[in-house]
Amino acid sequence: MARYNRQIIQRNFNGKKVFTTTRYPEIKKRVTDIYVIVTDSDRLDLLAFEYYNNTSLWWIIAQSNNLGKGTLRIESGLQIRIPTDIEPILKEYRRINNA
Repeated sequence: MARYNRQIIQRNFNGKKVFTTTRYPEIKKRVTDIYVIVTDSDRLDLLAFEYYNNTSLWWIIAQSNNLGKGTLRIESGLQIRIPTDIEPILKEYRRINNA
């Protein structure tokens, strides 16, 4: 699921096309979640590829850990949570974004 593929496009007051705001679901902790310590080479998109086989799902890891505000980089040594059951997360994402 590419980040902008299903994004709704509207026109602003000047007639210019703009994307609507993306809303992300709350991601609750589960006993099946994986915890990892970030290394220097880790980034949100690379972790998403490693655990979900899809770099565009970086936002799940970011949202779960309150990260990714403007960057895909993560501070080395930080412990982060990787949600493993992502289907309910994706379903809720589609519902709240009408995607």
